[in-house]
Amino acid sequence: MTRRPQLGAYVYPWDVDGDPAAADRLAALGVRRACVAAAYHAVRALTPRHPHHKVVTADRSAVYFPLDPARWSSADRLRPVEAAWSWHSFGPAVTALNDAGVEVYAWTILAHNDGLGLREPEATVVNAYGDRYPWALCIAQEQVQRHCATLAAEAASQPGLAGVELESCGWYGFDHLHAHDKSAGVLLPPSAKLLFSLCFCPACQDAYREAGADPARLRADVRAALDPVFAGTADDAHLPDEQSGAVARMRTAIATRLRERAVSAVRAERPDLPVLLHAHPDPLACGASPGLPPETAHALADAPVLLCPTRSDAALDAVRAYAGNGRRVVATVAAVQGLGADPSDLTAWCADLTDAGATELRFYHPGLASATDLEAMRKATAALR
Repeated sequence: MTRRPQLGAYVYPWDVDGDPAAADRLAALGVRRACVAAAYHAVRALTPRHPHHKVVTADRSAVYFPLDPARWSSADRLRPVEAAWSWHSFGPAVTALNDAGVEVYAWTILAHNDGLGLREPEATVVNAYGDRYPWALCIAQEQVQRHCATLAAEAASQPGLAGVELESCGWYGFDHLHAHDKSAGVLLPPSAKLLFSLCFCPACQDAYREAGADPARLRADVRAALDPVFAGTADDAHLPDEQSGAVARMRTAIATRLRERAVSAVRAERPDLPVLLHAHPDPLACGASPGLPPETAHALADAPVLLCPTRSDAALDAVRAYAGNGRRVVATVAAVQGLGADPSDLTAWCADLTDAGATELRFYHPGLASATDLEAMRKATAALR
């Protein structure tokens, strides 16, 4: 390896809050940075070592710190919810980790919000068939952009932070790890997933017009491209080049506006904090790691965070695309065997990511891990230090 990477891990605030041993246990793994969920989506999470609970069920997106009423007016329909199942646990978790010598980044999820999407469906993505995606806020809408920027700033305002990490700061679409998901009957290729994720809310229709596409014609063409895939008579789905260009211009411009707004809000709140963005090299990618081309990533934020769970050439290529000239690049590595990790390859995979240009590695994640998983993380950090 050419250099030693920074080592960190993701954790939920409830992994640490209420467990006096949790922060020291994380530090003993050899990590010196924790990304702690400050605003997170619905999840059911195992907590195998916590002394007071073994499962946490978050039934909707929520924040884990007390909201500042001054930031959210009564007219804000997209006001975040405070997590009743882990009440204000972010602050105590940050304090405990800092006391153990672990610095904390506020892990903040923006456009993926299943709670507000259910409560305010008009703020969500609506596909070409008229179906709503209640987990996906539509970032073309002003109220959504304002919500995301305000939430990012409020997360940054919490005490004890060393940085902010923004997930789903861009388009969110059809792909979603939803409770009892039953959506794999028809395998959608990437091109079809993109078309199935295009939004046709009023704000998006206006944006399509501005980009040079007639929204009614576009909607009909999207359906015409997708129908054969659903029928099993086609393996792919594409729009005419002219429409594809308009869609790309529209979605890239809106995603850029959101990122600039969210990052600016954080820097206005705390100019001393680095801001990281979850990213994918495909500019039209949507999801937790939305499209953020390498050539613009470092101009917008301090570093990209890339999803590199297990060994793949695509992950190495993505790291190489963002790396170079001393640039900071964060690679997120799966470290829980039950979530697809390979403990026997963890050390070698981390070394290969570092050689490809990753300057930081993040384990996902110790709070969910078995004893065997934790031992694999310890071995990896020992080899990388």
